[in-house]
Amino acid sequence: MTRIHMESDQKIVYSIVKKFVKKTQKEERRVGSLTEALGIGAREVISLVGAGGKTTLMFRLAKELSLGGKKVITTTTTKILEPAPGETGSLFVDSDEERIKDFVRGHLDQYDHITVARERLGSGKLKGLSPNLVDELCHLQGVDAVIIEADGAAGRPVKAPREHEPVIPTSTTLMVAILGVDGLEMRLSEENVFQPERVSKMTGVPMGERLTDEAMAILMTHPEGVFKGTPSRSRAVAFLNKVDIPNGVAKARSIADKILDKKHRQIERIVLGQLKSESPVAEVIFP
Repeated sequence: MTRIHMESDQKIVYSIVKKFVKKTQKEERRVGSLTEALGIGAREVISLVGAGGKTTLMFRLAKELSLGGKKVITTTTTKILEPAPGETGSLFVDSDEERIKDFVRGHLDQYDHITVARERLGSGKLKGLSPNLVDELCHLQGVDAVIIEADGAAGRPVKAPREHEPVIPTSTTLMVAILGVDGLEMRLSEENVFQPERVSKMTGVPMGERLTDEAMAILMTHPEGVFKGTPSRSRAVAFLNKVDIPNGVAKARSIADKILDKKHRQIERIVLGQLKSESPVAEVIFP
């Protein structure tokens, strides 16, 4: 495998085999971005699935892309918390799909980043769009990227999808699945894991026992795991979050090795990250 190390001080010059050549200090900063780490192309529909951290990733990536001159739409096909001030350029909520499309068409020149939803819910959350509407938005002229939070996890570091999850638009070009490395060695319980009975059935770990790196890898690669429903033509990136915990990078590397052993046909890279930190990417691992 090939590892790219992302250093917060951006001072290390490193060599990378095959396609990757020796990087200058400026190039390291570019590679250290979420855009580069995830392999974001010129025009993408990005569905985010898995455990806690999806909303943070969505808005951090959208900000990065918009600062780079891209026109970005963020939304959900389930529910998300309403964005805080500064997380989006504009928020538009309307139950009428045509009005949503008209708003995006009419305001792309004014805003680089627009968040859209169908309804405000009493819990401070927003109800998302239908997958079909997402498919239509991505084809609007001027839109460079649509980022979708496609399932929920109630903030827990580990999850298995419910029967009706995730809700993936067919236009998705990139799936990013998140698991928290803090879930490694946690006991399998309702408190720690979203849908623990499903996780137990999928991984073979009994309720109350500790999650292993093998179990985490199964969740990433099993047909009913976090990548469930990935369109056949979509690329897939596994994102192991919270590597800034004690021994987090070592734990993430252990999980990554197990993931790569399973040779999932669509996973093109594994990102080791820390989405709440100033530098969100620690390392990228390629098969």
